[in-house]
Amino acid sequence: MTMDHNPALKPWQTSAPNNVAGQGHIETPGQAINLVWQNRAAPPTPYENDLGDALEAVFEAGAQSLDEVVAGLNARGFRTPDGQAWTPESFERDLARLGC
Repeated sequence: MTMDHNPALKPWQTSAPNNVAGQGHIETPGQAINLVWQNRAAPPTPYENDLGDALEAVFEAGAQSLDEVVAGLNARGFRTPDGQAWTPESFERDLARLGC
């Protein structure tokens, strides 16, 4: 099931939002549940930032399949952490490592 919203948010307390900048709010401060969607043990490394930049470029160029992503990374000269060309297996392995 795909969701395009956060069902835990409360509806507006008034019928319309306040149009004055900084004066409106969706949640009453201190009463909303803080849902953690993502967290990290440390800031991203330079390699992780570079991988993110390379993946953005590959997807912007139209890659949709794993093979197209791998080919795009290799065409841009972005290599695995040990300096090798990417394969579908090495890409999946590295993403699994980064996701832990």
